[in-house]
Amino acid sequence: MSKLINTPCVGICSSGIGDDVCRGCKRFAHEVIDWNSYSDEQRQLILERLDHLLIQIIKLKLYIYDKHKVIDLLKEDGIAFDKTRDPHCWVYELIRSRQRDYIEPELWGCRLRPLYVGQSIGALQEAIEKEFFELSQAHYERYIAPGIVGWHQPG
Repeated sequence: MSKLINTPCVGICSSGIGDDVCRGCKRFAHEVIDWNSYSDEQRQLILERLDHLLIQIIKLKLYIYDKHKVIDLLKEDGIAFDKTRDPHCWVYELIRSRQRDYIEPELWGCRLRPLYVGQSIGALQEAIEKEFFELSQAHYERYIAPGIVGWHQPG
């Protein structure tokens, strides 16, 4: 029996208003629309792509030196997390849940990169979301859109 792979939807969908990439979950519009018809393997590939992009961004902003502190804080805050995912994804969940706080990196088991020291979590989250969307959009434009534009349905 396979494990059900949940949707990465965060309830802020922009694909329904014509965006090629959803501003909420960063999936491509066709992935949002077709999610329920995808196999577990297809869903997993989408999640891996999203995680890969997110991890790149988070690594540029902070360094995790103690993942156990991250886990403790997630548990303390009652935030569900997938232990099989990279710890940078766990930190992202913390950032999303603590938007109005200020970062105390030592409590998180992290060190902020110099450019981000002293920023609020909200500012950090805004920067992450912006870059995450931009990377997803660039991926779409580079690898997906040319195939859609060049595809002609047989007559």
